[in-house]
Amino acid sequence: MLKGQIYLYGESHGVEKIMDKQLEIWGDYYHNHGMRHLFVEVPYYTAEFRNIWMKANNDEILLETHRDAEGTEGAVPYELVFLRTIKREFPETIFHGTDVGHQFYSTGERFLRYLEENNMKNTMKYALTKEAIDQGKCFYENEDWAYREYKMLANFVREFANLGGRHSIMGIYGANHVIYSDHMHDVPVLTMAKQLRARYGDALHTFDLSWMHLREQEALLTEPLHTEKKSVDGREYTAHYFGVADMRGWSEKYSQRQFWRLENAYTDFKNAPTYDNILTYDQYPMLIKTGQIFLVEYTRKDNSSVERQFFRSDGNEWNGELFTHQFIAERTG
Repeated sequence: MLKGQIYLYGESHGVEKIMDKQLEIWGDYYHNHGMRHLFVEVPYYTAEFRNIWMKANNDEILLETHRDAEGTEGAVPYELVFLRTIKREFPETIFHGTDVGHQFYSTGERFLRYLEENNMKNTMKYALTKEAIDQGKCFYENEDWAYREYKMLANFVREFANLGGRHSIMGIYGANHVIYSDHMHDVPVLTMAKQLRARYGDALHTFDLSWMHLREQEALLTEPLHTEKKSVDGREYTAHYFGVADMRGWSEKYSQRQFWRLENAYTDFKNAPTYDNILTYDQYPMLIKTGQIFLVEYTRKDNSSVERQFFRSDGNEWNGELFTHQFIAERTG
């Protein structure tokens, strides 16, 4: 059983394809690694209502909380399918809500009444519900995105600490919270993931699934935009260019990356040593096949330089997702 590890998955909210992938990943963690704790971008009291619903014999609680969130990205119809699938296939799942108090006037107040009616007013659950409600009121009164991010961090740390290091967790959050950045919504603020990295180091693992949303909107390229020659470690290759991706919204270091495929290069590099860095197929703008070599050119935000990284497609996958592996293509010294 995995212990003390944090696996965060960034999403575009409400996208069916991404939610299906999250169910697949959670199923692997649940059945094959013994995980039970799922951290989610909802308030403390919403997650607690979900935990009560997980043991109920009807959907009354689920439908109430869903109606409370109508008009938000958290209340798309497929959310009901997503949660019912968790209840049916992963029934021992425990939800942990770490966001500020959204729907404090409805879900939050109703959970307070539930606690009062069950003689739980003088409990930690009651105190945490009040705290989440206060956080929600403060956020919405001031529209303070930095405040929300720091409170999400504090709530996350509290919930993870309560597990005592005995369990690993999976988290599902908007991609903006999972990237390592010092800006959000054009506001200077360290994202939750960047602050978690400073606290937990290599125990934190982050993955961006939001690219899957782009795949639904844009057709993958099958033909290059243009072709030129690229020299790699003294050897020249025909390089097909497939476009550029903007990174300014989620990368601290780079402003963009450009994608090239090097033709007839796989044999030269198939045994080259690799780095501990991968790019999943869904991050490329073109179709990927096994046995190909890619050059990705990263432009630094200050335009001081362009960094070349090389990847190869060996047909490997992780959590059902095919990926390319960065390798050492150019000798230094």
